[in-house]
Amino acid sequence: MAELKSRRVILKDYVEGYPTEDHMELLPAADVDEAAAAEEGSVLVKNLCLSCDPYMRPKMARPQEQWYTEAYVPGTTITGFGVAQVVRSSLPGLAAGDLVSGVTGWEDYSVIKPPFAGQLTKIRPEDGLPLSYYTGVLGMPGFTAYVGFHRICAPKAGETVFVSAASGAVGQLVGQFARLMGCYVVGSAGSKEKVDLLINKFGFHDAFNYKEEGGDLAGALRARNLVYLISKRIRMQGFVEPDHKHLYPEYRAWVVPHIKDGKVVYVEDVVEGLDAAPGALIGLFHGRNVGKQVVRLANPQ
Repeated sequence: MAELKSRRVILKDYVEGYPTEDHMELLPAADVDEAAAAEEGSVLVKNLCLSCDPYMRPKMARPQEQWYTEAYVPGTTITGFGVAQVVRSSLPGLAAGDLVSGVTGWEDYSVIKPPFAGQLTKIRPEDGLPLSYYTGVLGMPGFTAYVGFHRICAPKAGETVFVSAASGAVGQLVGQFARLMGCYVVGSAGSKEKVDLLINKFGFHDAFNYKEEGGDLAGALRARNLVYLISKRIRMQGFVEPDHKHLYPEYRAWVVPHIKDGKVVYVEDVVEGLDAAPGALIGLFHGRNVGKQVVRLANPQ
């Protein structure tokens, strides 16, 4: 086997305020530490698709308070969800050639060690769905939408559901799940193009561009009316999808037939190449993407 070389994207320094591409750096190709993949429980993979997600923004900041995932360390490779092909495996159940999804590095090749190696999910090619879907509708965003809507929100048919950031990786699915349940679905997005997508592609009943609406936003942000959560019997609840991972087989069994039948559609915003990854992530934070932001690096062999 020819010696493997890999480029990687690192975080140069902690971010204050909005991140820019200058906070990241694409390092030139260097030798891959293939010996590390021989360590028990480790896997060497070639990365095929990388996911850009909002949760990555707080990971770029200096750790100051408890967050549900660890912050990045300046000078090290950025990590996130992705799809990869196994090159070498010391982990039972995975072999060279297998396609997997899970947490990987923003680099051409990654050596994934425990515990993340054990959390990789083998992709079933027989599904016949795009590999990039495993960063979105079949990955963390899709499962987040399912848990949040069906388990946390748990609405009834005929009720009205409002979805903010409705054209994004999670929002577009929440709206479609609500429509399938028989709810009246209203969504908000940040451009005319995205509003049109909500109505004409995802089947929302109504939608609006929040940037064109009036109102005193500063007043709303003061949140002085939270006491009405009590009298109006409103529930406000945060959650993270890993707490519900036992439900993923249920979600998969439910959503795959809907995708194949065309009852659930998924829109992606795909850029090509590792060099495009920093710009894609920054674009996500500014709402420039239309649909799930994905970086495609390579095709499977």
